[in-house]
Amino acid sequence: MPDLPSPDENRALGQAILTIDLGALAENWRRLAGRAKGAECAAVVKADGYGLGIGPVARALLAAGCKTFFVAHVSEGVILRKLAPEAQIFVLNGLPPRSAKIFARAGLAPVLGSSPEIAEWADFCRRDGAPHPAAIHIDTGLNRLGLDPRDLARAREAMASFTPVLAMSHFVSAEDQSAPRNHLQIQRFFEACGQLPPMPASLCNSSGIFLEERPFLDLVRPGYALYGGNPTPGSENPMRRVVGLTATVLQVRDIPAGETAGYNGRWTAPSRRKLATINLGYADGFPRSGSIGEIGADVYAGGNYCPVVGRISMDLSIIDISEAGPLARGDRVEILGPHIGVDDLAAEAGTIGYEILTGLGKRYAREYRGEAAAAAAAIVGKA
Repeated sequence: MPDLPSPDENRALGQAILTIDLGALAENWRRLAGRAKGAECAAVVKADGYGLGIGPVARALLAAGCKTFFVAHVSEGVILRKLAPEAQIFVLNGLPPRSAKIFARAGLAPVLGSSPEIAEWADFCRRDGAPHPAAIHIDTGLNRLGLDPRDLARAREAMASFTPVLAMSHFVSAEDQSAPRNHLQIQRFFEACGQLPPMPASLCNSSGIFLEERPFLDLVRPGYALYGGNPTPGSENPMRRVVGLTATVLQVRDIPAGETAGYNGRWTAPSRRKLATINLGYADGFPRSGSIGEIGADVYAGGNYCPVVGRISMDLSIIDISEAGPLARGDRVEILGPHIGVDDLAAEAGTIGYEILTGLGKRYAREYRGEAAAAAAAIVGKA
């Protein structure tokens, strides 16, 4: 495999650069683990570590002390197992038909959320002669995945054939601390756990860790907050920023009043304006919705916030730099960073920060910084 370009070479090439602060990621895990004192703090690393690279992310979290991980798909679990041979790995999307042998071979624990899944896992364990571990997912109101509490009695019988190591459920709206359904879900979960064999229990996602009820139980499983997303919307973000993204100015031009910019001429200059074209588009995860509607996205350039004008296209975007300091070809602009957080960009694009993170494109030059960065960088091309 050819050597990866150095940071200086990336800048010389004019690449859009995604920086990932692994030290901040590790510190966020430690902060959440400290808040949930008394419970184990796991980490959700699905969707390629929320778009930041499952290899570097997992290595940094392992170095910080994390021992339990959650992924969405069995394929993610197989990749993670190679990176974390001693970790406990749960697969949230459950047990696909006829996949039990793959789980067992990779040492993965399926999160079983239906009677057919439980029956298939139990049957496999009986035939294999080993009580392989699994988690039990109980639906307490999300109506997405999970056992209906009415199915628990029958499920309990099948559990004699395998080792249930975790009972879990998922909040509907933990980010809204005043939502009455949070307390209702906690109550439903406790009632359901009372119908199961004794085992560790988990309910809290990132936002759940900040609920007044403090339902930490035996294990918390943050995801979004680890990567710098705000688990307490409407309040100051208690997490450190992990992600930065800069793009390069390719061209600067002056246009007169009445001139349009971008596909279909959707934006018209209200006066003489100075525009810059940057090397970032929706193929890079810069959401096209950021150029649609009355608000639209901003970037930070020349000491000022500069609005995106016209339609964001596949590889390019146009920004209005009329109010910014002097900018020229080759200068860099901030898409995500100290002035624009993941949640800020998401709000401007009419989406959520989860989508921004997991949609980060593969064309960026990626620079891993902070604690364990050197070890993580060595495996970027392998994960």
